[in-house]
Amino acid sequence: MSSKIDSDLFKKALYLVLDETFDSVQGIYLDKGTSFFETLATITAEEASVPVGGKCATLAAQVKHTAFYLDVLEENVRTQKFEPVDWGEIWREVTAVSPQQWQTIQNELRDSYNKIKQLIHDQAEWQNEREIGGAIAMIVHTAYHLGEIRQALCTLRS
Repeated sequence: MSSKIDSDLFKKALYLVLDETFDSVQGIYLDKGTSFFETLATITAEEASVPVGGKCATLAAQVKHTAFYLDVLEENVRTQKFEPVDWGEIWREVTAVSPQQWQTIQNELRDSYNKIKQLIHDQAEWQNEREIGGAIAMIVHTAYHLGEIRQALCTLRS
């Protein structure tokens, strides 16, 4: 009996969870209408410019950071070069945003998400714990920031 995970089955499950996280809730772990892009569609540039909890980075920075994370992950997997990056740059640079800037940040997240889906498509096999763990960590990391954004919205809109 083989203990290997079927690559196609893993990809299918990963796509399903990614779709739930970003686009369309399937009932796996999110409530209806709470995916990343569904949530972002309800946020104005003014709201996106508010620091989370009044002290931390803005909602726009949370989104920009998520896109940056996906881009770094995609680049690292494709090149197999895991070089240090300045994770704090986004938190320092993204503050108040105009409606156009806010739309650009959302578009960047969509582009980053699409690159990740292409990366998964291109991945023929999931050969080790690092690759599988990285895929799982991507979902967890993204879900964390989605939760931060949704919680901040609750506070902001109350």
